Parts: sequence; C-alpha cells; structure tokens
Amino acid sequence: MIATLRHQTLGAFGRPGVAAGVSLLTLAAALVLAAGRLGPYPALLRGWLVAFAIWSCAPIGSMTLLLIHRLTGGRWGVVAGPTLRALAAMMPLVAIAFLPVLAGLPSIYPWAADPGQIKPDVAVWYLGQTLFILRAAVALAGWSALAVIFASGLGGRLLAALGLAFFGLTISMVAVDWFLSVEPHYVSTAFASMITIQQLLAALGVAAVFGTSDVAGDAWGDIGMLLMATLLGVVYLEYMTFVVAWYGDLPHKAAWFLKRAPDAWTGLLMATFALGAVLPFAMLLLARVRRSRAGLRAVGVLLLLGTSLHFAWLIVPAFVRPSAVALTGLCSLVCLSVASVLFGRGIASAEAHHAG
Repeated sequence: MIATLRHQTLGAFGRPGVAAGVSLLTLAAALVLAAGRLGPYPALLRGWLVAFAIWSCAPIGSMTLLLIHRLTGGRWGVVAGPTLRALAAMMPLVAIAFLPVLAGLPSIYPWAADPGQIKPDVAVWYLGQTLFILRAAVALAGWSALAVIFASGLGGRLLAALGLAFFGLTISMVAVDWFLSVEPHYVSTAFASMITIQQLLAALGVAAVFGTSDVAGDAWGDIGMLLMATLLGVVYLEYMTFVVAWYGDLPHKAAWFLKRAPDAWTGLLMATFALGAVLPFAMLLLARVRRSRAGLRAVGVLLLLGTSLHFAWLIVPAFVRPSAVALTGLCSLVCLSVASVLFGRGIASAEAHHAG
C-alpha cells in the first residue's frame, strides 16, 4: 500500500497536467511581480496576497490533517485521504506562489515600505524584511517536505508528531507575518489559531466537494462532524477576538474593527456569517445531510465561499483602494484555481495510469 501511494504521488510530478499547473502558476506569479513591483500597479501584489491567503488554506490544511490522521487514525482520514493527499502534494506550488509576496514586500506591507511607522517596541526587531523572508522560507520548506512525504504514504507517527509541533510553531509566526502585519499596530493572540482552524475547515470543505462517493454514508458522517467542529472553532475565535477588543475597552484594537465597520464591509461580514457559517451549520445539524454526498457537497461549497469572504474581510480593508485590491485578488484567485485544477488532473491521471 505504501509503495503504491509513493509511486502514484511521486510519479504524478512528471505528468503533463502537473507541469501545466506549475507553469501557469509560475507565469502568473512572474507577471504579477513584474507589474506590481517593477511596474505601476502595486494593487496586483496586494490582491495576490488576498488570493494566496484563500487558495493556500486547503493545501496547508490538508498537510495538517494528514499528520493528524497518521497519529489518530479514523474513518474520516480513509474517506478524505485521496483528496487530502492530492491537495497536500500542492504544497510546493504554495511556496512558488508566495515568491511575489517575498519580492514585493514594500508594495504590500507598510512596515517594509517605511519602518519608521512602527512604534519603537519589539515589533521593530521582529518586523524586518530579512527575518520575514527567513521565517517564510523555513515554514514553506518544512511544510513542503512534510506534505510530499505524507502525501506519498511515507512518514511514521514520530515524524507526524514532530511535524505537528513544527507546524504549530511556524504557523504562529507566519500567520501574523503574512496576514496580520498588513496593519502592524493591531495584535491578536488568537489570530494564528483562527487561521489554522480555517485552513482545516477549507481542506475538509474541498474533500466534501470533490471526495469520491463510493463510500458508506456513515464514513462521510464523520467528515460532517469534523466540519461542524472546525466551523464552530473559527466562529468562536473570531467572536471572542471581537469581544476582547471591543468590550475590553482597547481603542487600538477597536480601531481595527471600526475600519471594517462601513456599510460595505458590514454587509460582507453579514453575508459571510449567514452563507458561510449559519446556513452550513444548520444543514450539518441534520444527520441525513451529513450522510448525503449531495448534502455535504453543498455544505462544502458554502464553507469555501465563507472562507473566501472571511479572508477578504480580514485583509482587503487594510489597503488603500480596496476595490482594486478585491478585483485583482479575484482575478488572481481564478488563476490559482485553474493551476490547481490542472495540477489535480495530473495527479488523478497518474493514479488512473497506475491503477490501469
């Protein structure tokens, strides 16, 4: 079994679809970098960051779920395994997709464009371009190695445990670096945890949408319960962050939420909460939905929509001309998604060829 998985996954990297996906993503990243960093369109790089935040959730979350399942076992990992392995195998693409961000730091992050904006505290020592790049490189290299190893069916329980410890350490740093530091004066101790659970939710959502249907309903019911748990985790952490900032009478934190209070952003938040949280949670309360492939697919689509809207609400208001950032982010997300489809077809083609 392990040898089969290893040959399928490693052999897939030579398939035409995989090469096409990597080529498309690399070309798009180069064009965004050239137009955003070297040209007059920095909104392209900011939109790319938003798209990256949304798109990278599923591969990173899938890698984490593979590590968790290697330690705990369970039917859910067997059911979702094929989709999770294909997504985790995309982690090298995630590293490639982040290169425009690393090369365009001053166009995205205010602390990189003008270090004098940062208060003279520990942030001055932490938010430096060299350390930012180093932390990102360590995280992406480590995650890519873990993802390929476990997507290939390799790796034992000890490596899974060490990998989860490594992930917990690195996500705590880079989630703040990549997404929260677009507004360097805002601090949230729960932010990295919320991003982690959002990644798990996105990975499970993709598995619910694209997973094979020739599995007993009880096994898919386990996926439905995990979707409920991760969804509640995201909503709880987001809500408690608001409560602590607002009712704790912390003006510098309340200002972050006030920036997202105008009608357009409030409407986006309400849509995210209704379509991406309340409706799918209500559906998951029904056992027949959790056991139904059609029901879980609908829930997965809603959760992925909610993930996209949530990241847009978190990041886009930090920038000037947010409408331009949102538009370029949408275009970038489409491009990244097309590259993922090509890559996924290459993986599926390799598995079908090996099965034949």
